[in-house]
Amino acid sequence: MKQTLDFSRLANIRNTGAFEAFFPWITQIGIALGIFLVVYLFRKFLVKKILNLLHRLTSRTSIDLDNYLVVALDKPLQLFFAALGIYLALTYLPLSAETDVLISRVFRSVLVILAASCLWNLLGLYVEHSEEYGGLPGVKIDLILLPFVSRVVKFIIASLALIVILQEWDYDVNGFIAGLGLGGLAFALAAQQALSNVFGGIVIITDKPFSIGDWILTPSVEGVVEDINFRSTKIRTFEQAVVTVPNSTLANEPITNWSRMGKRRINFTLGLKYDTPRDKIEKCVKDIRAMLQNHPAIHPETILVFFDSYGDSRLNIFLYFFTRTTVWEEYLRVKEDVNLKIMDILEKEGVSVAFPSTSIYFENDLLTRADTGLNAGNVVGYRQIEPGEGPD
Repeated sequence: MKQTLDFSRLANIRNTGAFEAFFPWITQIGIALGIFLVVYLFRKFLVKKILNLLHRLTSRTSIDLDNYLVVALDKPLQLFFAALGIYLALTYLPLSAETDVLISRVFRSVLVILAASCLWNLLGLYVEHSEEYGGLPGVKIDLILLPFVSRVVKFIIASLALIVILQEWDYDVNGFIAGLGLGGLAFALAAQQALSNVFGGIVIITDKPFSIGDWILTPSVEGVVEDINFRSTKIRTFEQAVVTVPNSTLANEPITNWSRMGKRRINFTLGLKYDTPRDKIEKCVKDIRAMLQNHPAIHPETILVFFDSYGDSRLNIFLYFFTRTTVWEEYLRVKEDVNLKIMDILEKEGVSVAFPSTSIYFENDLLTRADTGLNAGNVVGYRQIEPGEGPD
């Protein structure tokens, strides 16, 4: 059965003064709700205006870090205005002093969280786009150092935010920090090997013996560095296998970084036949040296071409020079081109390359060919001539 509104009862409530006592509460709640709705509905407009102003300011600078700040502030600012609307609405209400203190603490804690969130987002965007934009002017972006520093800074941000919030709620921060210290000591004793890898990673980051993408050689592995983290480094070998090496191992090994070569060496010995005339040797040495000096792919700093020594079966010409490129395939192309040009020089002068050979000389004529077959330097058989018997 539908109930009807009893106006006489309302009149009685109004006459007793209860309505007048309750009416201000309704008014204040309505005003508080209106404050919240105004701030909440205009938050996007306010955030847009603030971000546009910041964007105009940051567009005048030469660095890109401030551009990340505009993006990182978007969501925290919207949450800030929503929290501000709730805070203003609640503080307008005639609440008790204890409730007002509680509301203020909650609001300040939310502000700390939003500030930490903004810094967290800013750091993440900076790391994500550091290689693309280059970051701060005059600061070289290191692909090894940046992720490590990012993790450390994020940990510091979270720790400071937690400490500030605990202080806001009257917790003993000194005891908390002391507890963290004891816990850290126990963790260090329980994870010595893991910590040695972490410190090995710090050594690698500090000394910078290689970066991601470098071709390195160590006593344990050779290949291209794919990833470096706190515990280990991943290296892809030329057999396309991925080897995970603990950082403590790499920190204590000699490391050859082939990717940091400024130039690449070629050295070998060219052997000529012993019957090559002196003038032809001098002409070949001169022409080969001139060819290397004028070659566009040969580094001009060190070019050595000399008649060096007498070998067992050849006259040795020593060649020592460097290519401009350090890329393996390009290096092989340059080496091939140089070898072909050397062949052209030798053919032009009529000079032949020596090959390993052995000559056999007989000191007396007591060997006869009657029962021998001397063919191409190979002795098939022989017999000794008796006294008084001459050769055929």
